[in-house]
Amino acid sequence: MPESEKRQLLSRPIEHFDMTRHDVVAVVEAMRGMAFTARDLERAAEIYDRMLRDADCGIILCLAGSLISAGLKKIFVDMIDNRMVDAIVSTGANIVDQDFFEALGFRHYAAPERFKAGLDDDRLRELQIDRIYDTLIDEDELRHCDDTTRQIADELPARPHSSREFIQAMGAWLDSQGRGAGSIVLAAYEHDVPIFCPAFSDCSAGFGLVAHQHARGEQPKVSIDSVKDFYELTQLKIKNPTTGLLMIGGGVPKNFTQDVVVAADVLGHDAPMHKYAVQITVADVRDGALSSSTLKEASSWGKVDTAFEQMVYSEATLALPLIAGYAYHKGAWKNRIERRLSRHFEPAAVAEG
Repeated sequence: MPESEKRQLLSRPIEHFDMTRHDVVAVVEAMRGMAFTARDLERAAEIYDRMLRDADCGIILCLAGSLISAGLKKIFVDMIDNRMVDAIVSTGANIVDQDFFEALGFRHYAAPERFKAGLDDDRLRELQIDRIYDTLIDEDELRHCDDTTRQIADELPARPHSSREFIQAMGAWLDSQGRGAGSIVLAAYEHDVPIFCPAFSDCSAGFGLVAHQHARGEQPKVSIDSVKDFYELTQLKIKNPTTGLLMIGGGVPKNFTQDVVVAADVLGHDAPMHKYAVQITVADVRDGALSSSTLKEASSWGKVDTAFEQMVYSEATLALPLIAGYAYHKGAWKNRIERRLSRHFEPAAVAEG
């Protein structure tokens, strides 16, 4: 009986939005004459289009929040495939628990309406189902994702790695297994788009790495070097001074990416502030937290220029399809050169033997 109940609850998979099928240019441009968030969104879309038209601009995509489980994965994959992003800084959950999880063949599912209230969470726990607001995920499948990251760690040279190196190894593993079509990790691997997860242990990879280190005991083991992450992304800023940020949510990815301007200065390089910046967020600026801090505030820290910056106070599943879809259908990406920034680093570690 519990198994049939579980199958019934996990029966309606989340469908990922396809921005290539919906030309939203006219809709977004119509918002220019409106007010409030509509006008902010139109300006944000125009700024992102400017990034794509600026031949010198390296574009960094920042991801925080539960985005892949919400149906935005295909937008990010299409951005990678069509040269609309050059590097990614993300939470580990988006890249591992959600994208890599789906690359393994698993799915996220729409929860029945009553579950959003949280009154049935005890029953979900009994069924080994995890809830992300109105979305469900099979805990047993998530444990398989944890263990797969352990297997990848077991095959790597026993030394510190940046999260970029480890995620590149995840992409290589998917490629070698013939799996992961339509995933961010595989697309980034194929196009040499580096992915950084500064808090990499805060996700399924963390469980896999804990299991890996526990099994190794006092023997040499794989670890994640977050300082190496910071240094590598700072190197990219130094080599590509003109940069634009498209930030979904805030948190560690936002701060990490903004801070590379200051880090470059610490290393003796006069790297300019990020020339372009767009942030989509629902955080309240009045709490003084980083996630909600405005891009103008970041300018006081010497991180973001104020000529082309825009905050969009909106939930990501509403705003991103319009902003990214506008830029996609305007077509500036067709003339962009693929930067393949991962090639600036030494080759990622590969499985031994």
